[in-house]
Amino acid sequence: MTLSAGYTFDSSVLREYDVRGIVGETLHAADANALGKAFGTKVRRSGGKKVAVGRDGRISSPEMAAALIEGILSTGCDVVRIARGPTPMLYFTVYDEKTDAGIMVTGSHNPSNYNGFKMLNAGKSVFGEAIQELGQIAANGDFEVGAGSVTDIDIEDRYVTRLVAELDCDVAKPMTIVWDCGNGASGDVVRKLTAQLPGTHHLLFDEVDGTFPNHHPDPTVEANLVDLKAAVAKHNADWGVAFDGDGDRIGVIDGKGNVLWGDQLLQIYAADVLARQPG
Repeated sequence: MTLSAGYTFDSSVLREYDVRGIVGETLHAADANALGKAFGTKVRRSGGKKVAVGRDGRISSPEMAAALIEGILSTGCDVVRIARGPTPMLYFTVYDEKTDAGIMVTGSHNPSNYNGFKMLNAGKSVFGEAIQELGQIAANGDFEVGAGSVTDIDIEDRYVTRLVAELDCDVAKPMTIVWDCGNGASGDVVRKLTAQLPGTHHLLFDEVDGTFPNHHPDPTVEANLVDLKAAVAKHNADWGVAFDGDGDRIGVIDGKGNVLWGDQLLQIYAADVLARQPG
């Protein structure tokens, strides 16, 4: 442990479930570096050493990821770095590569001028008091010191293979589905995934573009589903799905253009789980 000059984050970025702010205003590369030091310190003190790092497709994400990784390495943690992709792919990396922790650079469903960080440590999401603790470690300059190393891995094909293996596609009638990637980080994965699925698939805005030129990347707001609804009607599709900026939340509409809200989707998921695991 070494005490160095402390670093104070803007109070607005240390949120309940992640660290997130407006790039150039409340969030800077220096914040990413300090967070990397604090997070790496927490991982080391939790008995870990290996951290998976991913990023979404926002314009600021490469710079933020580089600064974050520099901070993590300075604590003696090793980094497993994956290419641009959705947040669930980072979670899969933590599981499949058996890393001790993971951190995703993403602004989630916020506008393009936002960015932030979602974190896992010791098999659990980092939230609430644990995020405030990272802020305190940084403020105190109470960082572990070491020299970690970076390993770059290509996880995307492995992730898609796992997704396909987990899907039950035994349906009597092949479906027609529209997928709205919203120019978010899920585009490359969805393109590879749909190429391996039965049925007919139509992709919207699957080119990753961190400026989100077509619509705001929050599919839980019905106004952002206009293009998806139009495409479902045009192709006479069975249903459509839209992703947010980092691919960890969805919006779904049926073949008649009706939105299936979160509580309705939960009923569908619960029915499937209970069918396989009664009680």
